[in-house]
Amino acid sequence: MPVACITGASSGIGKEFAVQLADRGFDLILIARNTDALEKISESLGVHVDILHCDLSSEVQTIELAEQLKRRKIDMLINNAGFGDIGYFDETGMAKDMDMINVNIRALHILTKKLLPVFLKRDKGYILNVASSAGLLPGGPYMAAYYATKAYVVSMTSAIYHELKIRKSHVHISALCPGPVDTNFNDTAGVKFSLKGISAQRCVEYALKMFAKGKLLIVPTFTMKAATAGAHFLPRKMVLAATANQQKKKQTSGKGE
Repeated sequence: MPVACITGASSGIGKEFAVQLADRGFDLILIARNTDALEKISESLGVHVDILHCDLSSEVQTIELAEQLKRRKIDMLINNAGFGDIGYFDETGMAKDMDMINVNIRALHILTKKLLPVFLKRDKGYILNVASSAGLLPGGPYMAAYYATKAYVVSMTSAIYHELKIRKSHVHISALCPGPVDTNFNDTAGVKFSLKGISAQRCVEYALKMFAKGKLLIVPTFTMKAATAGAHFLPRKMVLAATANQQKKKQTSGKGE
């Protein structure tokens, strides 16, 4: 059976990827800090599940995880783990910013860097990096660090995608760039979305459909496609002002640390 490895699989989009890939016959390697939640999820999946604990904000733990995964036969890597925060850049917590950069960027970079050569050697494999529609916009006032991390994911994934095409490789990479999704991301970031979110189930169904078609940037919903595409034709300052207005509506009592 094919094997999919999913980071941040204890809830939200990561959990839904586990459910839908299990339904498609994938055995799973699920990674998160909350292994109790992973144990509960695995009980209902009906496939073989390996559970690995890793704090992806730790470079040492992430490298150790990557070395362990290199020795496994993995067909699909889904770099899903990530979180955000909201507030003026000078007021949000430094520690939370650093953890966000470590999880959203460094851990994803390490796992992609370590497993891509393994896939290339076999000339098969799939990598799906979960970014955000935020990564397709010029910046996000009130969520400056989060938007920057997701822009990194989009940029790196796009470059690797083209490198694979040049080499005529059968390895495929994509970036999932959803808008609001109804998950516990809101609570972690301290936000309340001003736009109606889609379900994690709908997001993952669309992601897997487009992923199978070789799509580079996967943007669920027409609204987000139009918003991110239109942003490229408007003055940057205008887009930043519009984005700031939407972000301001999101703020709740949760701000930084």
